[in-house]
Amino acid sequence: MTILQALSLGALQGLAEFLPISSSGHLAVAQNLFGLTDLPLLFDVLLHLATLLAVCIYFWKKIWALLKCLGRWIARKPMPENQISDDLLCGTDERGRKAIIAIILSTLVTGVMGIVTSKLIPEMPIKVTCAGFIFTALLLIVSAIIGKKRAEKANASDNEKGITWIQALVIGFMQGIGTLPGVSRSGSTIAGAMFSGLDRKIAGDYSFIISIPAILGAFILEVKDLDEVSGSIGLAPIMVGCTAAFIVGYLSLALLMKMIRKGKLQWFAAYLIPLGILGMIFLH
Repeated sequence: MTILQALSLGALQGLAEFLPISSSGHLAVAQNLFGLTDLPLLFDVLLHLATLLAVCIYFWKKIWALLKCLGRWIARKPMPENQISDDLLCGTDERGRKAIIAIILSTLVTGVMGIVTSKLIPEMPIKVTCAGFIFTALLLIVSAIIGKKRAEKANASDNEKGITWIQALVIGFMQGIGTLPGVSRSGSTIAGAMFSGLDRKIAGDYSFIISIPAILGAFILEVKDLDEVSGSIGLAPIMVGCTAAFIVGYLSLALLMKMIRKGKLQWFAAYLIPLGILGMIFLH
């Protein structure tokens, strides 16, 4: 792999990881076009770790608030009154505890599905990835319709007690669907959150926070092949690819959060549907 190819794949990962267009699907297509079809899966996971760092930096305040809530829960201490807010994930002890339980449940469901799909992905042809693009587009369109209707009927009591365990299971299942090639993890989890009754903002925040244990889990499963990656690809391309993934990832995450709040995710369907159709016709 050349430095330019690594830079291109890293930038593509950073862009597609957060925008609901499927980073794994775009990497698969790009690798097919570059003739790099034998790259170890761990290289993709390393790029995901770079974008994970972008998530941690962007959401560090919410992550820290949830960690403090966990500490108070263990120590049996209440939240100081001056820290109580209207944040639906961690604004109160009740919401924070529910969010922590929800993250664990979502991660368990995703983990089980990820183990199953990881055995299927290497055997899936590129046309299946392209079909995944179209599936993601349909998810975005349907979730946009649901989100618009919910916004019109929204009231102050919606989601005020935090995320329920049923919502956590639904979102975890949809994140598991997002492990399939061509299906966007962010698109499927945001759609699942909105299907289950969450509003746009909390759907976006929760979707990216639960990506942290999901990506770490994928890394742990593939870390045994780290020596193979550095030997077959080279350290310089890996460093360049991960740096590009982090920088572009942070910028695309900031852009996506604005689009989620405005309810514009369905715009990406106009890109994904033609991409999927063309890929199914021309890629082999």
